[in-house]
Amino acid sequence: MSKEHFDVVIVGAGLAGLYMLHRARSQGLSAVVLERGDGVGGTWYWNRYPGARCDVESMEYSYTFSEELQQEWSWSERYSGQPEILRYINHVADRFDLRKDIRFETHVKRAVFDEELSCWKVSSDCGELFQGRFLVMATGCLSSTNTPEIEGIKDFQGSVYHTGNWPHEEVDFTNQRVGIIGTGSSSIQAIPHIASACKSLTVFQRTPNYSIPAQNAPLDRKLEAKIKEHYQAFRARNRQMPAALGGRFSGNNQSALEASVEDHQREFSKRWEVGGFAFLGAFNDLTINKNSNEVAADYVREQIRKTVTDPATAELLCPDSTIGCKRLCLDSGYFETYNQQHVQLVDINQDPIVRLIERGIECKSTEHELDAVVFATGFDAMTGTLLRIDIRGRSGATLQDAWHAGPQTYLGLTTAGFPNMFMISGPGSPSVLTNMIVSIEQHVEWIENCIVYMQEHQLATIDVVEQAQSDWVKYVNEIADLTLYPTCNSWYLGANIPGKPRVFMPHVGFPNYVARCEQVVEEGYSGFSFCG
Repeated sequence: MSKEHFDVVIVGAGLAGLYMLHRARSQGLSAVVLERGDGVGGTWYWNRYPGARCDVESMEYSYTFSEELQQEWSWSERYSGQPEILRYINHVADRFDLRKDIRFETHVKRAVFDEELSCWKVSSDCGELFQGRFLVMATGCLSSTNTPEIEGIKDFQGSVYHTGNWPHEEVDFTNQRVGIIGTGSSSIQAIPHIASACKSLTVFQRTPNYSIPAQNAPLDRKLEAKIKEHYQAFRARNRQMPAALGGRFSGNNQSALEASVEDHQREFSKRWEVGGFAFLGAFNDLTINKNSNEVAADYVREQIRKTVTDPATAELLCPDSTIGCKRLCLDSGYFETYNQQHVQLVDINQDPIVRLIERGIECKSTEHELDAVVFATGFDAMTGTLLRIDIRGRSGATLQDAWHAGPQTYLGLTTAGFPNMFMISGPGSPSVLTNMIVSIEQHVEWIENCIVYMQEHQLATIDVVEQAQSDWVKYVNEIADLTLYPTCNSWYLGANIPGKPRVFMPHVGFPNYVARCEQVVEEGYSGFSFCG
């Protein structure tokens, strides 16, 4: 077995891995990126399903580290689709000559910390071995697909797809009877597109979701020019926002409970017409006060009832949960799709799926003949990919054992007992509650500065003090408990994965998180222990 030595071994060639490679190089560090796919892009490489689109506006969903890059790239739409985002990521990889340090089709199976040498030994499924002083997991929050254990999947004679692992070639649904399982974010984007192409579409829904119109359109060139004129100030302002993104509206500093019914209608309606996440900024307490939240939820349910012509279908599509405790979905014509005669909604709470059969899906009381089945069943989020790799720290302890009761991290960047291993957008960081690129850049730059600090002080290893980690996990959950986020059975809690510990994983609030990370550094990396 050949062995290659590097300062930094990075796992994943998505937006996080590419930026980590770029920053490592800038410090003169030797680095390699190990990527299981045959191209860059991460989330945007794998999620090629019809209608796949970013829910952060294009002028904000891009790297900020290069002013030249910001100025030269021009997006075509307000919300960019997957093909355009993937072109952008490939452009970045080419512009900064990153590919030469990426090993594609390299699936990491194991990573073991060698205590004697103070380094990580990382092995692939093909037997390749990479040794690095530092290990950076840039594996993404939504990179391990979740396919439910339904009997008979191998018996089905038609085609089976998962939105999170879509074929690279075009899928033609012409004259096909298609079934799609799930009505989360991916499904809400895909359903209008699949419906426009197929003979019939049957949607199998367990839990209805709130969705706000994206109001997507070609990018306003005057707006683009205005933003680019002061791009750095625009970015700096967004970093002070709770989710590190701005949007078309500033927040309203009024409680929904203090406003009149007329105020509710006016504020929600104008935000509905503009589209996007600004809807949840209509009043200042929608994510922290249940009664205020219900005002917003009622408005969305009423819009669903106005849009969907069949009253029974409309009611099935109306959630009865807290709005915003799951990441709010943005759509383009989702609810309108159910007005098409060839589209059928099946409530699997009332008529559960029993199995897949040769000719389709068998529910408890009905059968549905299908030519193709699409699983839009999401991901084992935030921890899934990390725990599918055999990661072993001090004394051979596994990450699976360390996290058996739920993920334990410090700052979402590190975990005790696994020296010199960093995570980008790990559990305990703001990650999925933010504009991911802003969070990624902050993480990467913190890791870069930490490595430089260790070099300057001739320190061999960095590890986490157990008490600091325990305090951090407690702190993350205390902040979450001040909000309505933990009140839903969401993937933020791991609730979509049977047997997964129920722990609220993201840190709520980006600016406060950044301030804490900076404080740790100012205090000489408080909460960490170093060995020379």
